[in-house]
Amino acid sequence: METVSFTSILVLGFVLGVRHAFDADHLTAVMTLVTRGVPLRRSWLVGLVWGLGHTTALLIATLIVLAIGARIPDDVARLLEFAVAAMLVLLGARVLYLMRRGRTTHMHLHRHGQRLHLHPHQHHPAHDHTPEAGNHHGAGRQSYVIGLVHGLAGSAALLLVAVADGGNPGQSLLYVLAFGLGSVGGMLAMSTLLTVPFAWTVRHLPAVNELLRAVAGAGSIAVGLALAYRLALV
Repeated sequence: METVSFTSILVLGFVLGVRHAFDADHLTAVMTLVTRGVPLRRSWLVGLVWGLGHTTALLIATLIVLAIGARIPDDVARLLEFAVAAMLVLLGARVLYLMRRGRTTHMHLHRHGQRLHLHPHQHHPAHDHTPEAGNHHGAGRQSYVIGLVHGLAGSAALLLVAVADGGNPGQSLLYVLAFGLGSVGGMLAMSTLLTVPFAWTVRHLPAVNELLRAVAGAGSIAVGLALAYRLALV
């Protein structure tokens, strides 16, 4: 009976992780990444790496809390939330800044004989890419860092549920892992869905693509400021 009960808890953790991936701050952060022209065939990579960064932060925080038997202080949790708010504002501002410049900077990978080298390249967002284009603008690395920051900011509330009752450390770790896997799955689906309108309009309706990018940038700034204001009130 206990095994069945714990299995149900793991399933619930996974479902909550999927739901967590669709929070407004996560949606806006990932949207600022896919506005840069990530190909539809690679859209899953943004969500996957974000989810891995998010899960990494949760697991590290869980291991530390379990090891020292303490909880994350409220002041630290609030500071991490402010970091998310600031990051959203910066991500949105960067989208609008690149739009104002009218050009986007990319790192392209080229082969000369047996030598591979990277070099920066700038072009208009509607410019067609070749399949050679590196790992697509470092979006994967940036997704990991963004997921890491989100994971650290959300770890306090999750750990309060997972380990505050002083239960089995192994079960607490499994719950956090199930939650993390759910967030990976949810972010995979979300990043793929978000990429579709940007990937299609960048080729067929550049003017609409510009509008979508402006909405994504402004939306990220608005969500970041709203989050910071809410935290300031607290």
